[in-house]
Amino acid sequence: MNKMTITAFAAALGLAFGTFAAAADMTKSDYNATKDRIKSEYKAAKAACDPLKNNAQDICMAEARGKESVALAELANFYEPSRNHRRDASIAKAKADYSVAMEKCDDQAGNAKDVCVKEAKAAQTIARSDAKAQRKIADARKDASVDKNDADYGVAKEKCDALAGDVKEACVKDAKAHFGKS
Repeated sequence: MNKMTITAFAAALGLAFGTFAAAADMTKSDYNATKDRIKSEYKAAKAACDPLKNNAQDICMAEARGKESVALAELANFYEPSRNHRRDASIAKAKADYSVAMEKCDDQAGNAKDVCVKEAKAAQTIARSDAKAQRKIADARKDASVDKNDADYGVAKEKCDALAGDVKEACVKDAKAHFGKS
């Protein structure tokens, strides 16, 4: 099978695994059905690799495994969004890309293979670092949001201090409700 056919197959597989992202308000049964579909698509992709020989088969298998692991990680993040699931999806992508790149390096020899392996390792390191940085950015944004909310609440409360009596109490109550304070 030539490289173009493998690329077309990989693109089709990616589209098949990516279809779950269009779902909204996923129930547990939807989640399980999508998970089962991803696993059956993996089995089909794996079977499509059987006629290939040598390293082409290894590359095809690495692509199929990678697509499955990425799809499952993204499904978990879609079903239960969290920083950990987002990180897991990013890491799954990095591992899948690395695995495929390493298999592609097997077709080369000598210095070209050494360079290919170094590039694959560097790309994986970059992807992992990016995932770690994204988590830190998300944490910083969360902290900044809390700080902004506290500052805005302080301003609203200060404005209420210019009032008196029931109007002041109502103003403070509204400020607390608006900024989620108790």
